[in-house]
Amino acid sequence: MLHRKMIDMSHPLVLGLFSTPSMAADAAGALHALGMRRESISVVAHTHADAQALADRMDATAGVDLEDSRPAARLGELGGKVLATVALVMPGIGPIVAAGPLAAELGEIAGHVAGSLASALTSAGLEHERAEALQGAVARGAVLVGVHVSEADVVRVRETLSAAGATEIEMVTWP
Repeated sequence: MLHRKMIDMSHPLVLGLFSTPSMAADAAGALHALGMRRESISVVAHTHADAQALADRMDATAGVDLEDSRPAARLGELGGKVLATVALVMPGIGPIVAAGPLAAELGEIAGHVAGSLASALTSAGLEHERAEALQGAVARGAVLVGVHVSEADVVRVRETLSAAGATEIEMVTWP
């Protein structure tokens, strides 16, 4: 079984991109069958709310653990507030945007831009173009599952993600 403790040192992170949340959930079930624990599986979806809901369903952790972008999210929230303030003065649409449901999303969207998933993956060693492509796929509704593993478990986890229907599989070294 793959019961391993997460330790504070670099380790492989296997990434699988899934076209639907149900495929990602099936992959998580297969990973759990291998013995992977909740804290070893991270999920990134279009919004943090989507990621949290899917993580709860998958018995995994939400993508904020993968993104590691708290400072960037704060910066993004500030950027979102600035965008909302600017939107207020735009004739015709400003008050609708600032008062409507999009107002809450502005901070999150700006947070993803400021502390992007692509930046985190590039920092972990993924080529910038690949990281941008994964971020773009998530923005269009795909789900990224990250599995923190030991070197000995990389092949089995890659095979499991592939068998579950991952459209792309990458591996980086998580700091």
